[in-house]
Formats: sequence, structure tokens, C-alpha cells
Amino acid sequence: MVLRRLSFWIALGGIILTIATLWGANKKVAPPPPMEAPPQNPYPVTVAAAGIIEAVNENVRIAPPVSGLVTKVYVTVADHVEQGDPLFQLDDRELRAQLQTKTDSLPSAAARIAEQQIRLRDVQDQLKRLQSVTDRRAVSEDDVKRKWHEAEGAKRALIRARADFHLARTERDEVQALLNRLTVRAPRVATILQVNVRAGEYATVNAIEPLIILGDTETLQVRADIDEVNAPLVVPGSPAVAYLKGYTDQAIPLTFDRIEPYIVPKRSLTGDNRERVDTRVLQVIYRFERPPFPVYVGQQVDVYIERPVERVSSQDPNRSKNGTRPSDTSRPLSETGETP
Repeated sequence: MVLRRLSFWIALGGIILTIATLWGANKKVAPPPPMEAPPQNPYPVTVAAAGIIEAVNENVRIAPPVSGLVTKVYVTVADHVEQGDPLFQLDDRELRAQLQTKTDSLPSAAARIAEQQIRLRDVQDQLKRLQSVTDRRAVSEDDVKRKWHEAEGAKRALIRARADFHLARTERDEVQALLNRLTVRAPRVATILQVNVRAGEYATVNAIEPLIILGDTETLQVRADIDEVNAPLVVPGSPAVAYLKGYTDQAIPLTFDRIEPYIVPKRSLTGDNRERVDTRVLQVIYRFERPPFPVYVGQQVDVYIERPVERVSSQDPNRSKNGTRPSDTSRPLSETGETP
């Protein structure tokens, strides 16, 4: 009797435990709050895009003029350079030897010019003396003509000597130009952003990675990538704001600069698993003043571009106030005003 009662209570306890377990499994746990609040859309109707901060007039990717051994690197990251400052030096020993040879040949060419000048004056003096003789029995006409031809030959020899000297000097200048080209210099005032070469490495012309990247970081700009399906929604001159990744409580006001007229394949990825890599993007350039907090070239930002409300209503009356159609759930997030 006691065993029956005990087994009854054990079975009842198992049933209660099973019900409690199933009840707890069906209870939804609230998701944890995000570490950073998402950026807030400041406009009623928006085109959102992913952007990247870059130097004004874009970055300059420095490559060598010819393949060669790097013997010296003059700059480091964060250095400020003026236009014409040396960046790195390629091996120039062979060209320096050629330059020395061409330079040493110039005095010999100049000496040949002096020799021909002396010879020409001598022949011209002899010709004048022969022509001054009035007695044709003392000097024959054949001697005068021969001396005249000799004087003309001396003139041509002087012209050839001068041409040889000019050619030698031109060849020296050519080697000097090739030698100067081996010292790669800054094309404009900028800041060194990246140095990917060291002394002793061999630099190639068609390298995938640029040897040095430089840009003007005093003035920055944002390059916003807008999916091609949303390209018609962008109005030139529209104001915009940007938010740094992980710093969404501070907006950066943007000033419209231009729209790139050519739609290019998408290259900058944000990491969103819904993001397509086979799409093309319209690139819109915005300028901005440096905010009080630090920003760096290469940082990704979330960009919100304002759209005129009247244009939205005139284009599609079925589109809701936030810029999307009620049934349009497959469109990219950059049209909805949410985070790209």
C-alpha cells in the first residue's frame, strides 16, 4: 500500500516537472540591449547609405616608375610632405655610371669644336691670301678653288662637331632625367597615410598593393555608396548627416559636393549578412568640417541623405511616409531610412 502511494506521488511529481519544463521553454527571453544605440534618422524621408571617410580629392597611391631595388625610404606614416619632397629612392648606380660617362665625353666634344674653329680660320686665311694675289701666273685658279672647297669642308666639319657636342649634352640630360625619376617625389601637399615598402625590397610597377598612400587629411570628405536601385531617389544638393560606427550619439553634418556620374561595382562592404556583392552603387561625395572628436581616413560611417517629401508623394502615392511601399519588403535597407 505504501509503495503504491509512493509511486503515485513520484508520477505526479514527474508530470508537474514536465509541465514546468515545457512552460519555461515556451517563455521568450527578452534580447539583451545593444551595446551601442543605433543611429537616429534625423529626416522624415531618407535615403541611407554606407560611407567611408577619405582625404579630399581622394588618396594618392604611389607606385614606382620602373621596377627596381628600393635603397632608401625617406618618409614614415603621419609625416607631412610638401610637393616635390622625396618619398623613396630606387637603385640608381647604373644610371649614375652612365651619367658620369656622358659627362666626361663633353670636354672632348667641346675640344673638337675648338679644333675645327682653328682649322676653319686657318683655311679661310689661306684662301684670302690666295684670292688677294692679282698675278694669276703666281697662283692658279685651280689652287684657289681647291682652297675654297677646303674652307667649305672645314665649315661643315665645325657644324658636325657642334652637332656632336649638342648630342652628347642631350644624352647626358636624358640620363639625368632618368636618374631623377628614380627618386619618387610627392605629387602634392599631403600626409603619409601608409608605407608598404622598406629599404632592400624590390618594387614592381604592377604591384597590387601601393608602396605609399598619401592624402590631404586637413580637409576630409565622405564617399557614400548608394545601391543602384536607389540612385534615382538622390537629389543633388540634399543635406546629409553621418554617424561613426560605434559612436552613434554624435552626428557629423555633411555638405553636398558632387555626385560621381558613373555607377561602379560595389567594393566597400559593411558586414551585413543581407548585403549583396553583385550590385553596383552610385557614389555621392560630401565634405565636412572636422568634428570635436577624432575621425580618421578609412573609417566607415552611416550616412542619411534627406529626400524632399513632396517629391516622394508625387512619385508614388502608395509609398508610406518613411519612404517605402507597404508590400516592398525585399528592397535594400538603404531606402527605408534604417541603418545601412
